[in-house]
Amino acid sequence: MSNLQILLLNGAVIAFLAMGQTFVLLTGGIDLSTGSNIAMTGVLAAVVMKAGLSWPIAALIAILAGMALGMFNGYFIHHVGLPPFIVTFCTFGVAASIPLIITGANSVSVKDPGFAVIGRGHMLGMPMPIFLVIVAAVILTIILRYTPLGTQIYAVGGNVEASRLAGVNIGRIILTVYAVSGICAAMGGLITASRLMVGYPSAGSGNELFFSIAAAVVGGVSLFGGVGSIPGALLGAILIATVSNGMNVLGVPSYWQPLVIGLIILAGVTLDTYRQKVSISDIFRSPKRDAHAASSLDSVS
Repeated sequence: MSNLQILLLNGAVIAFLAMGQTFVLLTGGIDLSTGSNIAMTGVLAAVVMKAGLSWPIAALIAILAGMALGMFNGYFIHHVGLPPFIVTFCTFGVAASIPLIITGANSVSVKDPGFAVIGRGHMLGMPMPIFLVIVAAVILTIILRYTPLGTQIYAVGGNVEASRLAGVNIGRIILTVYAVSGICAAMGGLITASRLMVGYPSAGSGNELFFSIAAAVVGGVSLFGGVGSIPGALLGAILIATVSNGMNVLGVPSYWQPLVIGLIILAGVTLDTYRQKVSISDIFRSPKRDAHAASSLDSVS
């Protein structure tokens, strides 16, 4: 296995979270529930298999649960009119509590050996998590670049009122992007549980949320909406995984990682804010005003 494959394998969960976060950020929202979604879906899959159902059914149920959590977020954000930060912060707590409640705060071992294929298997000569990331990235990129849905997602992030006047179903778009984020988080939960063959109620409670936002921002996704791409988010995920792995190799204590990632997010947001201000000033700059200023300078000289 090459060094790049090892890096991508370790960053597969971050990549899935970053791709889901990208869809949400493109509409000007944010999803803070992704880390808890990892724990909820991973434990749910383990509990379903413990009840005697096969691992494909357990995986499907987990994915549907992740999607349902995302749609729950989207519903309250659009139809109730609550801010994305508040809604997803609340579901962060709800999703974190569900696996603790249903397991009594205990881990759930997975006995079905077939489940290991998601996190430990191989496909076309590459680790399965990497293969799944590539497949998801291709599908999501096609959606954003070549479908009306993708065009509408960018439009909503660019100007929601103009999109509404143009006939875009804003509610459908918001529900869709948060559902995609939930599905991506569920994939992260399945990969985590499959690699360990255990459903941990505390999974995803580390730096996953920080990493997903940082990867998207570093990859060029604007926190103001309307700008960004899946390939960019993947490159950001690779960079964040590289930074994290590098700090581990150098023996840097783990409690330093949130500080470094936080500074990366701050730098990315600062640059994005500056870019937004520059573009707005360009819009309001009048060609006549520029010509007048140029003629004034010529007369002075």
